[in-house]
Amino acid sequence: MTTPDTTPMKHRSKHAAALVMGATLALAGCSSVKYDDPDKVETLTIDFGSTDLQTLAASMVEGLNGSANLAYYNKPGDDKRIIMFMGGVNNRTSEHIDTTGITDSIRASLLGGGRFRFVASNQGQDELGQQVRFQQDSGRVDETLAKRFGKQLGADVVLFGNLRSIEKSKRRNLEDLGYKSDDVWYQFVLECVDLQTGELIWIQEKDIRKTRKKGIFGA
Repeated sequence: MTTPDTTPMKHRSKHAAALVMGATLALAGCSSVKYDDPDKVETLTIDFGSTDLQTLAASMVEGLNGSANLAYYNKPGDDKRIIMFMGGVNNRTSEHIDTTGITDSIRASLLGGGRFRFVASNQGQDELGQQVRFQQDSGRVDETLAKRFGKQLGADVVLFGNLRSIEKSKRRNLEDLGYKSDDVWYQFVLECVDLQTGELIWIQEKDIRKTRKKGIFGA
């Protein structure tokens, strides 16, 4: 009995496999970059993202601009704009979140609205101190033009807050058709305190909840 010659078939199979692998590697190596709308809702992951930052900042700006307590804040002089110092926001979540992105967005919006004034942040104070010391001590700046310490504005109020999160997960089960569920709840609280008296004159909370479901083949 003669054994059929399967060499051509094996050759074709290997060739086809090589083509598939080559195409897969080519597709994997392709990448593209494009600009997109920065205000577009971002849902790539359940983690804290750009939409969350914008949502929290916008909520606080709206609350501060509409606050009755701040509207009746008793400020002497003709300029009734409240001078603010933006303090820090403690990140009490399990994620590595740069909360200065939230505070920078709040400051930019409030200052652009014209109702509030801001003194330099901690980072700004470091830069100011370095520059004043340079003008005073380097000998390179005209003495009549050199700036001195002790002339800065004093803030009327301080803004500071906390960002927290609670995360929950539910394992896959038959009741949910094999889906895995993840839930994260963010709480952002911002306070405004009178620097002279220590009185809390404004506080606001903004919550965000995000959920995700993963199918049977999801990670």
